[in-house]
Amino acid sequence: MSTVASENKVSSAGQGEAVHIRWIMPEGFFELPMDAESLDELADELIELARKIIPNGTRDMQYQWAALCAGNYDAFVEGGVQYAGFVITEVDGTRCAATVHVSLTDTPEAARFNPVRATSSALKGLGQGEVSEISLPCGPAVSLIGTRQAAIDATLTESGHEEGFWTSFIQVHIPLPNGTAVVLEMVTPTQEGWDVFSTMFAGVLKSLHFFDVEGNSLRLSA
Repeated sequence: MSTVASENKVSSAGQGEAVHIRWIMPEGFFELPMDAESLDELADELIELARKIIPNGTRDMQYQWAALCAGNYDAFVEGGVQYAGFVITEVDGTRCAATVHVSLTDTPEAARFNPVRATSSALKGLGQGEVSEISLPCGPAVSLIGTRQAAIDATLTESGHEEGFWTSFIQVHIPLPNGTAVVLEMVTPTQEGWDVFSTMFAGVLKSLHFFDVEGNSLRLSA
């Protein structure tokens, strides 16, 4: 939970040999705890983070913020999220925020012969945004850029009712050779920060490195 640039790593086992994944998050990001061994430990870590995010807020505000974050963890587990971080900054005088998630998913059996093309086709079929096959330093990938609607919890709105808002996102899928894929996503509700955050996210993608079980660097092929 540091605001300095940090190296992060996860491992994907899949149905073949493990692939170790490393990437660097830039300075300014706060990281949500993902390794808590109990609900009590998770609550304590989220409250500690809330005190860093809103140091001048009341205790109730800090507890409310922590509770809001805690409500995301079921979705994190369901979505295979391994990392979740966020940044709050000002862009041209406007307060902006963005989140970054890193997830691991299984690649469908039918898609493993050509996972990049199959992923591209599947994402286009969803009709959620612009889909492109791209080349990263670590290997081929598929990007999805679009918008979607989210909601603010009723406990955090002045009206006392859930309120919807639009977010913009970039999602990048990178098939791994062991039948899994790593998915990185950047989301922002503040369009004023789009250029800054998308540039930042491009830097995260360029920092991605894959290693085999013996620590040798891997460059994925199509």
